[in-house]
Amino acid sequence: MLNKTRGRPRGNPDTKARIAEAARELFLKHGYPGTTVRAIAAAAGVDPALINYHFGSKQGLFSQSLNLLCVDPTALDQALRGDRDQLADRLLDSVTGLWDATGPVQSRMAVRDDDTMRALRDYLDGELRLRVAEFLGGPDATRRATAAVGVLGGLIFTRYLNPIRSIGGLSPVDVRRVFGPALRAALSGRALG
Repeated sequence: MLNKTRGRPRGNPDTKARIAEAARELFLKHGYPGTTVRAIAAAAGVDPALINYHFGSKQGLFSQSLNLLCVDPTALDQALRGDRDQLADRLLDSVTGLWDATGPVQSRMAVRDDDTMRALRDYLDGELRLRVAEFLGGPDATRRATAAVGVLGGLIFTRYLNPIRSIGGLSPVDVRRVFGPALRAALSGRALG
């Protein structure tokens, strides 16, 4: 028999909150790469499809469960579309767009919480690095992606988490101008020698 109702699945209205709480505990305990959608669903007592329904993806769940709204899966997906020549600018725009919108209070709170910082590091080293390497392709894609994450992580730390005045005061256009050459070199492999 087909389900002829549309919209929200029937059931307990706190399902989304239960999923987010289970995810937070697992992400903090096992990190981003060590936590699976199936494990989260099992811990929350729900079907894995509800995770995509409520959060869009593992990345979306990660960002919402840890209140890291600066880790938006759609922004990364958009940055990884298009030609390689503009990838550095798209990544920098993604970082500044998300983190500038998050605000300094949430950014500073994240740096005080060791578990949240570890989860953010896991995301940068896992998901972001792996997705950039996949986009780049080639024999040294992982090394180039690692260098790129180093540049982006440095920007995030010195602009948002523990700001250096001269970097925190840059406009998004100036961030592209200042950090763009280093990120382009990392992505191209010129800086890897």
